[in-house]
Amino acid sequence: MTTHITGTREEWLAARLQLLEAEKELTRHSDELARRRQELPWVRVDKEYRFETDEGRASLTDLFRGRSQLLVYHFMFGPDYTAGCPSCSSIADGFNGIVVHLANHDVTLSAVSRAPLAKLQAYKRRMGWTFPWASSVGNDFNFDFNVSFSEEQQREGGLEYNYERSGHAMDVTPAPEPVVRLAATCGTDVPTYTRDRPGMSAFVLEDGFVYHTYSTYARGVDGLWGMYQWLDRAPNGRNETESGIWWRRHDEYDKR
Repeated sequence: MTTHITGTREEWLAARLQLLEAEKELTRHSDELARRRQELPWVRVDKEYRFETDEGRASLTDLFRGRSQLLVYHFMFGPDYTAGCPSCSSIADGFNGIVVHLANHDVTLSAVSRAPLAKLQAYKRRMGWTFPWASSVGNDFNFDFNVSFSEEQQREGGLEYNYERSGHAMDVTPAPEPVVRLAATCGTDVPTYTRDRPGMSAFVLEDGFVYHTYSTYARGVDGLWGMYQWLDRAPNGRNETESGIWWRRHDEYDKR
């Protein structure tokens, strides 16, 4: 016997209509936030970045692939990882299906990571992905957009991530158990794993110049994580425990 509240169809409909008003308000608020994102001032990117791509060496302008807008997913795959972050991998599972639609709407979607290109290509083959993925190995791109940090920054503290500055070193307190597990799945330890963080950044190319328009980090990428958008509409929601990192790379689940 279920312990959840039950009712008649009429009672359900009345409650659903009340919820619908809240959902509409959230939609209106989301539209307003999108408008405010687009009104942010643009910051010209003057530094020259060189990336490794499937097509060879590339500039930031090259990553646009002839389009005027570029969305970069900062994928957690550090130089010393043996595999990409499972959380980023879950998010990236949704990229293949949408990248063609974005490309036909003047938007290029590309992942960028610090791992060498050969590692990224091997992992793409394993995951069955075809979206663009560039290596920023050897350049400052990840550091400049606050998704990568040096060992010195970790030791001394003062990391800036998600628009906040941490005043303590990474090794002051034990890492949460889920972070330890995630690091292990990437074949590395916690300090190495956490020198890279997730996020996304947006850029525009206008009159031959690249401008940075927007970045978001941490829970800010939740809206890009298709799995969670579905779970938030399932009867039991996300149904997670406090310590639970229940998801895996899509080829690591038991076949059911």
